[in-house]
Amino acid sequence: MIKRDVFEYALVRVVPRMERGECFNAGVIVYCRAHSYVAARTHLDEGKLLALDPDADVTGVRAALLGVEGLCAGGESAGQAAGDEPGRRFRWLIAPRSTVVQPGPVHTGLTADPEVEVERLLDLLVR
Repeated sequence: MIKRDVFEYALVRVVPRMERGECFNAGVIVYCRAHSYVAARTHLDEGKLLALDPDADVTGVRAALLGVEGLCAGGESAGQAAGDEPGRRFRWLIAPRSTVVQPGPVHTGLTADPEVEVERLLDLLVR
């Protein structure tokens, strides 16, 4: 029997025009306490972004998505959060915010390998 551990995940959404409330999924953040693991993978569909807002700052949105990935990765790319535990970085990233790039609700599941879950969820829910 394969041991499976609880993990949490949240989608990363792009909301180009806050007043309209339209959004689309552009990434996923996965956290598994048992594995001390947090990671994010993103995929920006520029066509969707520009369809919702022809004047969108594509470069800025891409930078914000890469920032989410960098914060999860830790090290220099995490800035001041570099020394924080994975759970603390995850909780900071899932905190509600009213910006163009924002987290969705948190969901849970079971996994034997959280790294596989990141890619699976990205393919299932984003691409």
